Amino acid sequence: MEGMVFVWLFVIVAAILVEASTVSLVSIWFVPSACIAMILALCGVKLWIQLTVFFVVFILLMLILKPIFKKNIGLKIVPTNADALIGMQAVVIEPIDNLHAKGQVRVRGQVWTARSADGDVTFEEGQTVNIVKIEGVKLICSQPSKT
Repeated sequence: MEGMVFVWLFVIVAAILVEASTVSLVSIWFVPSACIAMILALCGVKLWIQLTVFFVVFILLMLILKPIFKKNIGLKIVPTNADALIGMQAVVIEPIDNLHAKGQVRVRGQVWTARSADGDVTFEEGQTVNIVKIEGVKLICSQPSKT
């Protein structure tokens, strides 16, 4: 059973290192789970009990505490440069036709692959469109609102 103490210690150190490099609030829950399992190993508890406790504690901590931590520590999604394009207008330089999977627009001097937000609507070259969202490397466009 003493060998399991070192396994749990390794899990603790690995989880700390992974969490420090990703800050994703996933691997950090392995730390208290592994600490409890390591204490059980030191007390001579059977391996299957250690593993069961480890996974139950991990799942409970993740389900209960992760939403609280995310809300309170303010992990914010930082918009990328591409996200700033949403809401802007672009000029169609290749007709947008979802049915034929083609279309390009120019915005801020860059050419982007574009698709229509409404699959039935096509846009002709020279038309101005609104960028409503980004899916992968494609701009999803709609007709500009009339003001």
